[in-house]
Amino acid sequence: MSVWQKLIPYLKNKYILALIVFFVWILFFDQNNLVDRYINSRHLRQLEKDKEYFRTRIMQDSARLKELRTDKDNLEKFAREQYLMKRENEDIFIIEFND
Repeated sequence: MSVWQKLIPYLKNKYILALIVFFVWILFFDQNNLVDRYINSRHLRQLEKDKEYFRTRIMQDSARLKELRTDKDNLEKFAREQYLMKRENEDIFIIEFND
């Protein structure tokens, strides 16, 4: 006796058949189906990781900005390093290392 022959009496039962149709409907076709819920929960976890990253980045940048606004020497150092600014009568040499 095969597996299908064992299942046929159960599939003829209208309650079991309705239950199977219900589960298939919930899994794939409903507006809030389980597949979409799983995808959305993965997306939500990624967004929460991004949120934490940006929150720490904002704190670091805010501290750096406060430091730059309060100390003129740090502001000059930052401008020289990041934007390659220089004083008059001064030359800047950029050395790049190629690996």
